[in-house]
Amino acid sequence: MEIALYAPGMGYYSGGAHKFGAAGDFVTAPEISAAFSQTLGAQVAQILALSAPQIVEVGAGSGRLAVDLLLELELRDSLPERYAILDLSGELRERQRDTIGHSAPHLLDRVDWLDHLPERFDGLVLANELLDAMPVHLVVWGRGGDDHAILERGVGWKNNAFVWLDRPAEGRVLDRAHALAAECPLPPGYLSEIGLASTDWTAAWAGILGKGALLLIDYGFPRHEFYHPQRNTGTLMCHYRHHAHGDPFFLPGLQDITAHVDFTAIVESGFDAGLELLGYTTQAAFLLNCGLTEVLARTPAEDHKRYLPQAQAANKLISPAEMGELFKVLALGKGIDATLIGFAHGDRSATL
Repeated sequence: MEIALYAPGMGYYSGGAHKFGAAGDFVTAPEISAAFSQTLGAQVAQILALSAPQIVEVGAGSGRLAVDLLLELELRDSLPERYAILDLSGELRERQRDTIGHSAPHLLDRVDWLDHLPERFDGLVLANELLDAMPVHLVVWGRGGDDHAILERGVGWKNNAFVWLDRPAEGRVLDRAHALAAECPLPPGYLSEIGLASTDWTAAWAGILGKGALLLIDYGFPRHEFYHPQRNTGTLMCHYRHHAHGDPFFLPGLQDITAHVDFTAIVESGFDAGLELLGYTTQAAFLLNCGLTEVLARTPAEDHKRYLPQAQAANKLISPAEMGELFKVLALGKGIDATLIGFAHGDRSATL
C-alpha cells in the first residue's frame, strides 16, 4: 500500500495524474464547497487565539482548503503569521502553490512548504482526509489461541499477477492483534486493518507540539464500531474515476487506496504521548457548531442562482447519507483550556 501510494515518481500521490475534484478520482469536502473551509475558519481562529498564530496543514491536496481557509481567516482578522504545508508529493506542492497564487496571491508570502516535521511547534496542526491514506496492515484472526492463528495478509506474485499471501503476524502487528482480540468479539476468519502508521504519526506530532492542537477530519469509527463482528471484511477501499471498489491490484499507482480510521487508536496514541482529548464528533455536528448556517446566510436566499447550489453542496457536507455521519472530527491538544466551539454540542468523546 505504501509503495502503490507513495513510491517516488510512480506512486499514486507522487505521480502527476489529476486526483481531486470532478476530473479526478474522488472529491473531498473543500472541493465540494468553500463553505467547508469558511466554517472551519471559526474553529481555527479560536485555536490560534488560544495557542500561537501558526498552522501546519499535513497533506494539503490541491491546496483548496488552504486558500479558502486563509481567505476566511483574513475576513475574520485572524490570519496566521505562517501557514506551512507538509506534503510528500512534489507534484502536489506545485499544484498547491498555483492554487494559492491564483486565488489569493497577496497571501502567498505567508505560506511555505516543509520537507520534514519541525522540531517543535505551537499552533494548529490540520489534516483533512490524511489518516485514511496512511498504509495499514491487513490481519486475519483465525481459530484457536496460538500465534499462528493470527495472520498478516501480504502481497505475492503468481502467474504474472499480484495475489494475496498470508503469513504469521509478528512484532507490533501481532501484539496489537492480540490486544484487539482481547477487547473486541472477533469471530474466526475475521479480516480487518491495523493502522500503525497513523498512530505513529499522532505520537510523532505529540512529541513536537508545545501548545496547540491537532484537528483531524476523516472517515472512520470508534473501535467498537470499527471492529464490529459484522464488519468482517475490513474497510480497505480503492477509488478510480469516482468509482469505489475493493481491488488494490487494479492499476496500482493510478488509483487511491484507503482504509477507515480507528479513532480510538488515534486517541490512545495521543494519550500515551501526552496529548489531551479536546473533542470528537461528526462532521455534521462540528460544522453546525461552527456556524455553517451563518456562512450560507452570507448569500441571500432570494439569489436562487447562487444560493441553491451552495445549499445543495452544504447538504452533502452534513447529510447522514453523504459525509455528515461517516466523517468525524477529532481534536487533540496541549495547553488548551477552553471548550472548542466545534464540539460544544453533540460531542461523542464518550463513545471512544
